[in-house]
Amino acid sequence: MTGPRRGPMRLAAYLVLALVAISFFLPFLWLIVASIQPGAALSADISWQFSWENFGEVLNAETIFRPVLNSLIISGGTALITVFAATLAAYPLSRYRSRFGRLFLYGILFSTGLPITAVMVPVYTMYSQFELTDSVPALILFMAASSLPFAIWMMKNFMDSVPVELEEAAWTDGAGWLQSLRRIILPLMVPGLTVVFVFTFVTQWGNFFVPFILLQSPDSQPASVTIYTFFSTYGQVAYGQLAAFAILYTLPVVLLYTAMSRVFGGAFSLTGAVKG
Repeated sequence: MTGPRRGPMRLAAYLVLALVAISFFLPFLWLIVASIQPGAALSADISWQFSWENFGEVLNAETIFRPVLNSLIISGGTALITVFAATLAAYPLSRYRSRFGRLFLYGILFSTGLPITAVMVPVYTMYSQFELTDSVPALILFMAASSLPFAIWMMKNFMDSVPVELEEAAWTDGAGWLQSLRRIILPLMVPGLTVVFVFTFVTQWGNFFVPFILLQSPDSQPASVTIYTFFSTYGQVAYGQLAAFAILYTLPVVLLYTAMSRVFGGAFSLTGAVKG
């Protein structure tokens, strides 16, 4: 974007970015207005009539607290298992060379493109035969398995950034591969581990289809499933309560991003880690 036409091109780019920003901002504006407006409808009008009635309607154990707690357990458990398994799977892919390594990585990349709806019928059949439906631990294991392919791919790229010379120095001192992984690689991969954890957590936080199929008990369902209770059988929607629920449902993810912002800003500062 250099030359005589630099100014008009930059102005056009700013206009496009402004339109995109407005397109994303308007739904959030409706969400905020509808949540504090009594009797909010699909087209919320900005007025001076504000009320916390919508939040009061949803701030109870059945509507928000128990579903959000279920979401935290399911998403957090899935993310922890995924990070642990992806680390163990990415280590040999990053540190050892095999003629089947590239083929295995391509298989992992292919499996990330499989739609979850294509495997839910056989999964539900298998879970029914083994009486694993309506089981939160069984649900977490399946969600972790479905998150593993992309997590392994990301984890390997992060692990490739750690110089192998650091491990070789540890091996010279008598450390095994597990000790070098735990004491050398993992401390240097904290940003990468955080990225994989947060990515998996956020992805499963909004997962509706899998918990809806595998969990039948309302007491075990996460907030991503219970949100449909705001839609009545006859097509009527409690828009104000839905907006308030959506804001409260989004808060844990926003808080997680805020807490991890310092880690996201970090990088692999490995310069000078190995001295000859």
